[in-house]
This record gives sequence, structure tokens and C-alpha cells, in this order.
Amino acid sequence: MTSWRLGVIGSPIEHSLSPQLHLAGLRHLGLEGTSVRLEVDQQHADRIREMMGAQFDALSVTMPLKEVAASSCDELDERATALGVVNSLVWREGRLLGASTDGAGFIDSLRGEFAISVADMHVVILGSGGAARAIVDSLVLEGAGSVTVLGRNPFSVARIVSAHPSIVDHSLIYRPIDLIVNTTPTSSRDVHSAVLQGVSRETIAVDITYEPRISPWLALHDELGCAHRNGLAMLAYTVARQMNWWWNSDIPGSLLLPVLHEALT
Repeated sequence: MTSWRLGVIGSPIEHSLSPQLHLAGLRHLGLEGTSVRLEVDQQHADRIREMMGAQFDALSVTMPLKEVAASSCDELDERATALGVVNSLVWREGRLLGASTDGAGFIDSLRGEFAISVADMHVVILGSGGAARAIVDSLVLEGAGSVTVLGRNPFSVARIVSAHPSIVDHSLIYRPIDLIVNTTPTSSRDVHSAVLQGVSRETIAVDITYEPRISPWLALHDELGCAHRNGLAMLAYTVARQMNWWWNSDIPGSLLLPVLHEALT
């Protein structure tokens, strides 16, 4: 039986929970293998291709390597091609393949945690980095009514807004918000945050970070009575998508979410 050599690369990487999820996926499918964390910063990103096949069969990719890893691939899936980033790599028959599952994993987590469809929803995204780009892309593909992107970097906001006519900037917020998603790093957030106009107790609030488990921003929405989740569900469903792409399998994200809760207790 083949023993899979798996891992997660990025920087910083020491707190990544992806190896636990990889091992759970292997067990679920009756496969053998290992998974490790490997610190690789952008300065040493040229190591990625030489590691694949020699040291690893498949990898999860995190910041700051998602864009440079995409440029190292021989072939990209449809979403990775559109976005110019990957979060998953696999070595097949001497070729490096890349995929982006962040956006689809986020949509899967909404279905799994809230049993909702985003079709016709009015959504606000806080932040305009790579995670925001992938999430917005999938929201549009799933038929969201409108997506408003709020970010500090006007160039990255403009890049996302220009991609589809249903994506707008802050000047067009005028309706109740069905879903609000915070993609900004906790280190760059304002100390004193506020509930955005248009948010009500009917709004679903998602913070894609999970340390702390309940961020001050998420706590505000909890106090308002919003249904809410941190980023653990997105992580579980995103990695499930990665492994299903590697092995043409059907590992459910709901299987992996308890693994994360156990790892953090």
C-alpha cells in the first residue's frame, strides 16, 4: 500500500492544524501516510517544486505562498486559474498540479453549519486580501445578490470589485445585510470595532480567524443575537475539499470539524 507523504507549508506554520486533518482523512479512507508542518517563507519559495515528488506527494499551502506556488505549477484547476493562487498541491506523474479550495470550502461550511444557500443574499466582506478574493469569487458563482467589499487597500478592493458587476464598494451599502464575513487579520483590526449599519439579529456573522475562538468582533455580533461562527468550519471544509481533490474521494467537512475542536481543547 502507498504511504502518502503530506504536509502544510507557509510562514508562520507552527500552529497549523492541517496535519491533524490530513491524518483524519487518511484514517477515514483507510490509507497510510504522514503529515508534517514545514516553515517556508516567500524568500525560499523556490523550494516548493523541488520538494514535490522528492519529499511530498501532496501539500496544503498557506500564506504567504499561495500566489508563488501557483506560478510553480504545471496545471491549475479552474478557480486557481481565475484567482492566480493555490492552497493545495499534488504531484502526479512528474507534474505539479494546483487547486484553490478556499472559496468552495467557505460555501460548504455555510451549508454545513447553517443549512443555507447564499443565492440572492446581500453579503459584506471585510478585508480585501487573498481569502477575501476567493470567498467573493465563490459567492458570485453561487448567485449572491450583491457583495460589498470593505478594505483599507484601495487597489486590492478595486481588483475584487472589478471582477464582477454584482460586486461593489462601500459607497453602495444601503440595504439589510444577510451575511457579513470578516477576513482581516486580527493583528490589523481596530481595537474598538462596531456593528456595521445594515447588520441585525437576522444577519449571519462569520470570522474566518479562530484564535481567539471568539474574537471581539464576533462577540459584538453574538451580543446582538446574530447566528455566528469562527473560522474552524471553513478550515475543516476547505481541507476536506483539498483531500477530495487529491484522492477523488468524498470526505465530508463535518467529519473533520470535531478533530479541530478536539485539537484545541
